[in-house]
Amino acid sequence: MNKPLDMQTLVGLKDPAAELARFVVSLKAEDIPSEVRARARHHLLDAAGIALASTKYDFAQRTFNAIAGLGGSGRVPVIGMPMSLAPRDAATVNGLLCHGLDFDDTHLGGIVHPTASALPVSLSAAIHTGASGRDLVTAAIIGIETSARIGAVAKGGFHQVGFHPTGLVGAFGCALAAGYLFGLSERELTHAQGIVLSFASGSLEFLEDGAWNKRIHPGWAAAAGITAAALAKQGFKGAGLPYFGRFGLFASHLGPLVEQCDFSLAAKDLGQSWEVLNTAIKPYPACHFTHACVDAAIQLREQGVQPDEIVEIEALVPAEVVKVVCEPEASKKKPANSYEAQFSIPYLVACGLALGKLTLTELEEPALTDPAILALAQKVRYSTDPASPFPRAYSGEVRATLKDGRTLTVREEINRGAPDRPLSDADILEKFRANAASSVNPAAAARIEAAVLGLDDCTDVEASARALAG
Repeated sequence: MNKPLDMQTLVGLKDPAAELARFVVSLKAEDIPSEVRARARHHLLDAAGIALASTKYDFAQRTFNAIAGLGGSGRVPVIGMPMSLAPRDAATVNGLLCHGLDFDDTHLGGIVHPTASALPVSLSAAIHTGASGRDLVTAAIIGIETSARIGAVAKGGFHQVGFHPTGLVGAFGCALAAGYLFGLSERELTHAQGIVLSFASGSLEFLEDGAWNKRIHPGWAAAAGITAAALAKQGFKGAGLPYFGRFGLFASHLGPLVEQCDFSLAAKDLGQSWEVLNTAIKPYPACHFTHACVDAAIQLREQGVQPDEIVEIEALVPAEVVKVVCEPEASKKKPANSYEAQFSIPYLVACGLALGKLTLTELEEPALTDPAILALAQKVRYSTDPASPFPRAYSGEVRATLKDGRTLTVREEINRGAPDRPLSDADILEKFRANAASSVNPAAAARIEAAVLGLDDCTDVEASARALAG
């Protein structure tokens, strides 16, 4: 049986559920600095662009058919599709679309993709309540802020025991985002967190065979969050200690690793330090843990290293990410599908060295069965990086040993896109336009871009959101 968290560990700390509820209920749009709001709108645009690109894949249509078949149409647009669903159903599908290509933003400390659930839940709740675009952006910031902080408490522990924080802690952020738009009281917001404790989920078992489960985790988190907020609004009572309890989030999911948690991170500097500024936009459509090694491999290629010169490749990665992107070695060196490839250091490093790039094209046929890429992937072995700054940044280093006896090394101490090396707003616009171009014409992409970036000045979210259908 689980034991209560050591009270010595918790001395001087206030209950995060109460602290987060108090933050949400007292937050006003004008309390959020303009630069934070502007950056948040660009994160929303990034997520929308990924959703547009996702609509071209089989998983998108199958998910829509399943969810629509259960509930029928509604008022909330599905991004990139000329269809609308009921709020909870739209949140589910839109969450899947935003995360479907593993190209969405990542809060490095929380190891969570926050916007992929914060945008869908805020869009659905805003249309459901008739909120303004300014309120929608505020709610999305709340979702990003709170899920990032709750994830950061675990200090990477959830991944070590097989849970995906994006689905798990994302549900709590979504409950608070929806609760803000529903006008919940502080007490009701606290109950919403207790309710969503029983809904939050997300297993990493998909890593074993490239299954689609992970894709839907943000959508499920959004659906769980909006449901919990709706229940709390009607007086449904939630568990009193969703974080600190004997069977609360951390004790029940982390087991002995709960001892490494830093519970102060849940509410530290709330309203003063904004986690959206610590959330990284991805330059590559693959697990964020791999990006530094991909960049290092591409740089080696740019330095003139040719695949046929290479005898061996060593990739140094943070010890905390080995289970996700390096093991089991056999399947990582020969991924069976695009999703396995997105979580494979050997395959992605091989792409960087062989092709000098990594786009969505390199994650599909014929690249996945390209003999030259797969032969190079067989030469990749991994080692843990003793100097990694993880989780502040996801470092990576690639060492290529050549036939002439030389060993060439490139290290990325801070991965591109991390808070210390952020992509610019212009970079984000370029990424959005490239993703959108795979799904909609330039005029439609321009309408979506204007609608998302103009949300703070929008009084009719439902009308503006129609542009999202493409």
